[in-house]
Amino acid sequence: MFVAERLYTAEEFWALSAELDHSRLYELVEGVIVEMPRPGLLHGAVVSIIISVLRAFIVPRQLGLVTTESGFILHNDPDVVRGPDVAFVAADRIPAPLPEGWLPFAPDLAVEVVSPNDSAEDIQQKIEEYLRAGTRAIWVFYPKARAINVHRGSAAVRLSENDTLDGGDILPGFTSPIRDFFP
Repeated sequence: MFVAERLYTAEEFWALSAELDHSRLYELVEGVIVEMPRPGLLHGAVVSIIISVLRAFIVPRQLGLVTTESGFILHNDPDVVRGPDVAFVAADRIPAPLPEGWLPFAPDLAVEVVSPNDSAEDIQQKIEEYLRAGTRAIWVFYPKARAINVHRGSAAVRLSENDTLDGGDILPGFTSPIRDFFP
């Protein structure tokens, strides 16, 4: 759902975000503020599991920061600000102190959990935006299919619940059975 008729910059979108309805989610897509439907329980449960599993690996090793729904500026003119369901930023890329606003770069890892209202075209657009902006890997979780698509550069691999997800060169040593991510 489109919220506004004119194009906004990331800075204008940030300033306006205080006035937007906080019971809803928004992203800036090619300068247009887009309302994102509130996800359901299955989506939220999967996101919660992903965060828990990633934090259990990342925090003790001080590898970086795991976030949820935080904004990343992926492109300028027209501006794109996406809030992946889960993101990882390597420790050496985290500004200190942490900014209030969005990071002006892409996460190292972006995770999207597909909801029934997400179209294949919207998911593909996000994947392409993340990759163009420098995201090194995108994990797309499909809760109903109990599967994950892993995108690294131009390569994509589909993993089923009987497979194991690994962190590749982004999270070396990280592995987790796919089935553990789904309630």
